[in-house]
Amino acid sequence: MSDRNVRVRFAPSPTGALHIGGVRTALYNYLFAKQHGGEFILRIEDTDSQRFVPGAEEYIINSFKWLNIKFDEGVSIGGKYGPYHQSERREIYKKYVQVLLENQKAYIAFDTPQELEAKRTEIANFQYDASTRMQMRNSLTLPKEEVDSLIAEGHQYVVRFKIEPNEDVHVKDLIRGDVVINSSVLDDKVLYKSADELPTYHLANIVDDHLMEISHVIRGEEWLPSAPLHVLLYRAFGWDDTMPAFAHLPLLLKPEGNGKLSKRDGDRLGFPVFPLEWKDPKTGETSSGYREAGYLPEAVVNFLALLGWNPGNDQELMSMDEMIRLFDLDRCSKSGAKFDYKKGIWFNHQYIQQKSNEDIAEMFVPVLKEHGVEASADKVVAVVGLTKERVNFVQELWDASSFFFVAPASYDEKTVKKRWKEDSGKCMTELAEVLASMDDFSAKAQEDVVMAWIAAKEYHTGNIMNAFRLALVGEGKGPHIFDISLIIGEEETLARLKRAVEVLK
Repeated sequence: MSDRNVRVRFAPSPTGALHIGGVRTALYNYLFAKQHGGEFILRIEDTDSQRFVPGAEEYIINSFKWLNIKFDEGVSIGGKYGPYHQSERREIYKKYVQVLLENQKAYIAFDTPQELEAKRTEIANFQYDASTRMQMRNSLTLPKEEVDSLIAEGHQYVVRFKIEPNEDVHVKDLIRGDVVINSSVLDDKVLYKSADELPTYHLANIVDDHLMEISHVIRGEEWLPSAPLHVLLYRAFGWDDTMPAFAHLPLLLKPEGNGKLSKRDGDRLGFPVFPLEWKDPKTGETSSGYREAGYLPEAVVNFLALLGWNPGNDQELMSMDEMIRLFDLDRCSKSGAKFDYKKGIWFNHQYIQQKSNEDIAEMFVPVLKEHGVEASADKVVAVVGLTKERVNFVQELWDASSFFFVAPASYDEKTVKKRWKEDSGKCMTELAEVLASMDDFSAKAQEDVVMAWIAAKEYHTGNIMNAFRLALVGEGKGPHIFDISLIIGEEETLARLKRAVEVLK
């Protein structure tokens, strides 16, 4: 690490829902910044007005609030380096476009889409670069008077970066080492468009990172091909000394097969690829989110952190503070990380077990209300304590525990066939009398009395207990039977025994 203050940024475009891969990129930036006592900035790259989607920016901000990944500066927060929307910085970019033009590091091009298409037809694998630029209509081939006249007449133009050919460009990457690309494979990228008076990503990104004093650019592997261009732009401006360190993160790959993770994979295999549910304002299509699917934010963060990074030990469950302490870009993988969504479910299960019964009960109450159930807080907490180890998601608690709140309306046929014997009706009637005679209805007292009764009558313990469970639950599942009878209470226990005898004969 240099003496320079660590300042990193996450700079999404508001073009739709935030992909889970973007969340991981933001998380790594956050962990890196916090570990080094630095700042984490949110910048919105909204220069592409054609792709702007209403509600996308608010969605991005809400996603990070839910995940508890906090920005120190930027959109919705403020700071001394604003504005943090690129669309509000167009006058700044114009100034830097002019600097490049004056220093002959860029040029103005008037080629129409039709002219460019004709050239692509004429030249196989056409690229606008040192080998073709002198055949095109631009300020390098046209007299200055004609260039000035075309601009004055309102002809649309773009500004292209002038890349010198056959130069080895070195990108020092903190994950991949020294990446070398020859400049001849790069085209003269468009940096600015007169049509909307806005820069492209390449220029805006460099200018903003420089002016906002970004020390490290940590982003997805898909941006690696742009890195040499960005290095050349820094040099063109004479900003070599303030060039940020680059780190290109491995791709998130499909759970099965090859290629990068897509929304289609999630739809096909039944897992979300967005942090929150997203309704596309254009198509009306709704996509599932981790929050609505019942994932805890801490579980999602822990799961994502380990997709492409390892802490150097066998530890899997980590708090945010532990991740901050252990995070190291040197331990990020160069190769893509398989998106093991089943591991995400495992993490959620672990975090549910770690949470207090009171916290989980609070989350469970809305699920109970959906099923028309009102119950005391004490009862819900007790039920959660007995059933949470059986579930991966809070909403699954209903299936695991509904019998605590609602008497069985029917009895599972397979269980009846297997567990309800010829004498079960008679035995359950007797059991009801035994329980009704008790003054102390605690779980231990019930167990002591019932076991003594079974022994005295020389009944088969398994037969009695299985029939008892069937009567109370409606099937052969659930925690310790006397914990069930204690929570539903004596009156309800006796009523369920009586009904089972009547229905099952």
